[in-house]
Amino acid sequence: MSEPVVHIVDDDAPMRDSVAFLLGAENIQTRTYESARALLDRLHALESGCIITDIRMPEMNGLEMVTELKRLQVPHPVIVLTGHADVSLAVQAMKAGVVDFLEKPFEDEALLRAVRATLSRSGDEACRQKERAELAERLAQLTARERDVYEAIVSGDSNKAAAIKLGISPRTVEIYRANVMTKMHANSLSELVRMALQIEQR
Repeated sequence: MSEPVVHIVDDDAPMRDSVAFLLGAENIQTRTYESARALLDRLHALESGCIITDIRMPEMNGLEMVTELKRLQVPHPVIVLTGHADVSLAVQAMKAGVVDFLEKPFEDEALLRAVRATLSRSGDEACRQKERAELAERLAQLTARERDVYEAIVSGDSNKAAAIKLGISPRTVEIYRANVMTKMHANSLSELVRMALQIEQR
């Protein structure tokens, strides 16, 4: 079986080359594309693996490309990079089917970790069911107020918006949010949103 290939889509040539160099140094095969259209035009010959795409690109942005890949039933998992990250954009990306979300500038190790995890994701439904059950158990450990904050965060509210909605201070939201991340074993917002979407699939 051939080695998986990481397909890198970014209109910024230095960023594209930098990601390809980083992965290549770890013996991960890559192929680069200067636009979403360039990748879509090559779907007939797309090697198995995963896709890394910038979100902000001219003509067709990363989210639009993800939506098109989903419509065409392309199975490749997608990691999104953005220099304009915000909560609602992360939620939108994850709901569109993105498996991970990294904000520029990112640590090299964070990208490598995301790529390795994505390439090794199991397609085994039994594993996914087990993971969903474990996530639901963690969710059940949240207090009522932590659950309120969790719901606000994964629906795309900022700390400030969640504070207004729940009638508490932004600082209090931050404290509850930290508790939620700890109890759910989430290291990042994208991971928490991914967990929420997995739980919804039960």
